[in-house]
Amino acid sequence: MNNAEIQIQFPQPGQWDEFTLTPIYQDADGYTRTDRYTADEIPAEQAPAMESVVAALVGLAAPWQAVQVWAHLMTATVYNEDDPYTPIGRKDEVALNVEAVNEQGGRRFFTPYQYPEFIIDDPAAVEFFKFFTTNQ
Repeated sequence: MNNAEIQIQFPQPGQWDEFTLTPIYQDADGYTRTDRYTADEIPAEQAPAMESVVAALVGLAAPWQAVQVWAHLMTATVYNEDDPYTPIGRKDEVALNVEAVNEQGGRRFFTPYQYPEFIIDDPAAVEFFKFFTTNQ
C-alpha cells in the first residue's frame, strides 16, 4: 500500500512556473518524511512530468485557478478492449485533487471524478511521483 502524497502549492494562481512541491512519504525506517522543492530544484529529467501535471490544471473551468494540488498514486484495473468485463492487468496512475480560487475570492475543490484529466496515466507522471516519494 502506498499512502504517500505530493502537495504542490502555487503562490500566484495561473503562474505555473512558480511552485513549492512537498512530497510526504515513509522513509526506509518507517518515519514520515516531508521534503520541500522549489521549481528551480526539480531535476531536469523530471520537468516533463511536472509539465503534464500543469497541463491537466490548465483545463480547469474558467475562472478557476489552482492554488494547491494533492497528488496520490493509485492502481487501476486494465480491461480487455474486446470484453470490457475481463480484467487483463493493472497499472499505476497519478490522481490529482485540486483546490482552486477565482477572482472574487471563491474557493472550490476539483476531483478526478469531475475532471477525468486529473487522472494521469502517463508513465513519466508515475515515475515522477515515485521519484519524490520513494524511501530515501
